[in-house]
Amino acid sequence: MREILWPRIRDQLDANGWATVPGLLSMDECLGVAALFAAGKGFRSHVDMARHGFGRGEYKYFSYPLPELIGGLRTGLYPPLADIANEWNAALGIEARYPPVHAHYLQQCHEAGQTRPTPLLLSYGLGDYNRLHQDLYGELVFPLQLTVLLSCPDVDFTGGEFVLTEQQARMQSHPYVVPLAQGDAIIFAVRQRPVRGARGFTRVTMRHGVSEIRSGSRQAMGIIFHDAK
Repeated sequence: MREILWPRIRDQLDANGWATVPGLLSMDECLGVAALFAAGKGFRSHVDMARHGFGRGEYKYFSYPLPELIGGLRTGLYPPLADIANEWNAALGIEARYPPVHAHYLQQCHEAGQTRPTPLLLSYGLGDYNRLHQDLYGELVFPLQLTVLLSCPDVDFTGGEFVLTEQQARMQSHPYVVPLAQGDAIIFAVRQRPVRGARGFTRVTMRHGVSEIRSGSRQAMGIIFHDAK
């Protein structure tokens, strides 16, 4: 896993509600994680997106214990993201604060009845896409999550851009299309982020999705820090 420049990440998140991490995983790591999808073991559920109106494609949620690489990312990335999340909550006047250790936050989730792991693998084929959405899963929601692109654009697939929108009060939505290379990650707001206005900070609603795959197939990994009911 590549070293992360957290001051840059913090600045990008504060400015846009999202930040990229180039080369978070190597090509071999991407291929190894992607291969887990077809292995059929280590997952708690399999979702057909079209069946639920989520778009087209499929994804699988991992079961506990998580694979070592994925569990390590979730545990290791949480502390600096918790610092940022706490600053966001303070700016928005939200009382909740996140503990510095992920295991302690998961304990809070489990005490609230959110016991199912949320890291997942997503697989898209020709014509597949993911509608704009938010990954909430219960009352407790950690404000930041990340996605890692496991496939290689223009080699494994075309199309399939990562898309974000933000909605400020009394304004039209602002779309972002974020180019990613194989192994790149994007960290982004799950539900809302603070934006400084003339009268202090306001809440901006964010959603994310994936545009239609024009050729080939695309796989990605998502890491969500709260567990699900």
